[in-house]
Order: sequence, then structure tokens, then C-alpha cells
Amino acid sequence: MPSNAAGPTGLTVNPKPARLRDAAVREPARERRASEPDPTATPVDDVAADAPAEVVSIRPESDAGGVSAIRKTFAALEFIAERGGASAREVSQALGMPMPTVYRILGSLVDSDYLVHLKSDRRFELGYKLHRLGVSLHRQVGVPAQVKTEIARLHERAQTAAYFAVYRGPDVIVAFVDDCPDHRRLQPLNFGMHEASHATAYGKIMLAGMTDAQRDSYLEVHPLTPFTPTTIVDRAELDARLDEVALAGIAWEHEEFVPGMTCAAIAVRDASGMIVGSAAISAASTDVVGREAELEDALRRTASQLSRWFRTGSAALAH
Repeated sequence: MPSNAAGPTGLTVNPKPARLRDAAVREPARERRASEPDPTATPVDDVAADAPAEVVSIRPESDAGGVSAIRKTFAALEFIAERGGASAREVSQALGMPMPTVYRILGSLVDSDYLVHLKSDRRFELGYKLHRLGVSLHRQVGVPAQVKTEIARLHERAQTAAYFAVYRGPDVIVAFVDDCPDHRRLQPLNFGMHEASHATAYGKIMLAGMTDAQRDSYLEVHPLTPFTPTTIVDRAELDARLDEVALAGIAWEHEEFVPGMTCAAIAVRDASGMIVGSAAISAASTDVVGREAELEDALRRTASQLSRWFRTGSAALAH
């Protein structure tokens, strides 16, 4: 899940008088655990239990750390999200961060409800505040229910995964996906995906709808990264392909993004004729052969219905 919320801007240890802090460092770990615990200390896993109390007692500090601390915080959060949970040691080993730094970061995220600490399992998982952020992001992107319904119908008609992409500021993002166990979406084409427009069919539609200046600006910050041997990485070749897409009205990409997979997409337009979105499908290349005309027809029907909705705001789509 991509998030727009910023995490803690700085991190620090819980302050103690120097005399007590030095004594805690010198005291053997076993004796320290047996002594009366510091009420502010929160061991974060089995390794943390052996760390000095001031290392594992964690509180954010607003004016420390700067950009580097923020990047480390998000790196830890993303790693835990991708893994479905992790211990502090796993975060340290994967990201190359010292354990004290990991303790501080994870403690701040727990304090802020971005993570939860499952003490019995000695691991961290995503916190509930992230769900609220995700709900807010979906609301901001704002795909209407009628559009979602039509993309679901495209999925059923085409017997493929189906997508709807939009412009969001300078980016092209996947705003909605409808798939099933028999017709799964491409990975990582999930909600919020905004990379690889040059290598995807929906991205080519959206790039073809940009002015020359808009396209130049977009490609300056989105390099033509090769994903497969057939990905277009030459700007002149890409421009020529986009001219063809603009004339044909439908974009195809054959294994440019994911080996063995083919995608097709079509533009969705508003009342002024401007492209406001793209409906797309994906399937195994072997399943597409001989079905090209059928899939293009399904895309045209979907684009017609969606464009009608964007032109009129009609609450119902005819079929």
C-alpha cells in the first residue's frame, strides 16, 4: 500500500541521569532483568531483552533525525508490510541497520499505532492506523461505484483480469482492479501502482493522451526501465508506438512488462474528448492468441459505457 502519511520525524532514547545510564551499561544483562524494571522501558524482542534499558525505551523527538530517520522508518515499515510481519533482528539484517536504531524506529511506530508488537511471537505487524490511511487514499482517488461495476463486467466478458487507470497529478496510477482465482491480476499491478507506464498497455494509452510537454516532463522522472527483453527503452521508438496507439485507439503490449503475459487497453474520455482514464485487461499470452478481436470488442464496449458516464454523470450505465 502506497501511503501519503509521514511517519515520525525524529527518534531519541529515553533520557536518564548519566550515573544511572552508566550503571545500566555496566550491569550484567541477567542481573538487570531480575531487578526492578524501568517503567518506561519496552523490550521489543528477544534480543532487545538483553539490550541496555535506555536503548529499548523509545520515544519520538520532533527535532532529531531529519530526512535520514524518516527514510529508515519507512524502509522498516515497508519491509514488515512485505513480509507480513518481522522481528527486530530480521529488520536489522535485511536493511543493514544497527539494532539500537531498529529498536528506536520500531518503538516509535508502535507508539504511533503504525505497528503492533506481538510480544508472544517476538515480532511486529502492521498497525491499525495504516488501515485508516488506506481508506482515506481510496477515497481521495475516488473511483465511482459505476466505474467499478463496469470494470467488473469487463472482467466477466473478457474472462481476464480487468483494470482502470487514471491520471493523479503528474502520475498514471492503477485505481481499480477486478480479478479472480482463474484470472489473476499481474503483479505488481495493484491499487496505486504508478511505475512502468511505458511498458504497460494502460500506461501507453495515458502517455498517448498527454501533450508533448507533459510527456517530456513525465519521462524525465520516469526512466524507460527494461522489465523484459521486449520492453521499449528507446524514446524515439516509444514515441512512434504512442502515435500508433493514438490512431488505433487501443494499445497492446506483448510481454513487455511480465514474461508470458499480454495486455490491452483503451481510452476513456470525458465530454471534452480528453482522456481521463484507461480500461485494460491482462491474460497469459497463450490465452490471447486468436481472441484479439473479441477482446478489443469487449474493451470498446467498456470504454463506450465509461465514457458515457464521464460525459453525463449518469447514475446508470446501459447494456
